[in-house]
Amino acid sequence: MSFNITKRDKYTLIDVKVDKLDNTVSPFLKSQLVVLNAEGVRNIILNMQGTKYCDSSGLSAILVANRLCKNSNGSFVLTNIQEAIKKLISISQLDSILNITESIEQAEELLSISSPE
Repeated sequence: MSFNITKRDKYTLIDVKVDKLDNTVSPFLKSQLVVLNAEGVRNIILNMQGTKYCDSSGLSAILVANRLCKNSNGSFVLTNIQEAIKKLISISQLDSILNITESIEQAEELLSISSPE
């Protein structure tokens, strides 16, 4: 499986388990995000620790996650991204839109500050 999905009290953690977040994996991630959103999940942390590459379809999936969380008054946090993906996000000027942290712990802190209870 390409992802591990762990539901916690205040958020759902998605661990990406592939080297490349590209057009072979992104459609499945998008469908999982839509399903989670339909189930009422508002806060998502996407952990990309093992992912070394992301293309436009991967970015699209990340933006879908961000939009779904925002539209349901929740928060989306991207964490543990590699340097190549950081550059892609920066070039795409998405670093001003996305919540990005260095660790899951920082993402949890960000969610506890930003999520309304």
